[in-house]
Amino acid sequence: MFAIVRTGGKQYRVAAGDKIVVEKLDGDAGSSITLGDVLLAGDGADLKSVDGLTVSAEIVAQGRGDKVIVFKKRRRHNYRRRNGHRQYHTVLKITAIGDHKEEKKAKATPDAAPAAAEA
Repeated sequence: MFAIVRTGGKQYRVAAGDKIVVEKLDGDAGSSITLGDVLLAGDGADLKSVDGLTVSAEIVAQGRGDKVIVFKKRRRHNYRRRNGHRQYHTVLKITAIGDHKEEKKAKATPDAAPAAAEA
C-alpha cells in the first residue's frame, strides 16, 4: 500500500518501510509522529478513500543539508556579497499507513452485533 502525503509544502509518495527526508519537524530521534495530510492512497492500481487516513512515521535523525552558497555581484560597482545557508531537515522512516484504531474498531463491531442479536 502507498500514500501521498504533504508536509513542509512538498508532496512525498511513501510506503511502509520507506525513509524520506522532509523539512524540519519537531521531535527527537526515536519518537513517532503522525502525518495527517494524506492526499491519495492506494494499493497497486486501486485507489482508497483518504477520509481519516493517517501515516505513522518514526524520526530517525534531525540534521542539516548541504551548504548552498549565495553569491551576489553587480558589475563595475565593486559590490560582492557571499553568503551560505544550510537547511534543517528531518529523516523519517514510515512505519504504517492507515489508522489502526479504526481497523480494530471495525473488526470489533461485527463480533459485538451477533452477540447483541442473540440476547
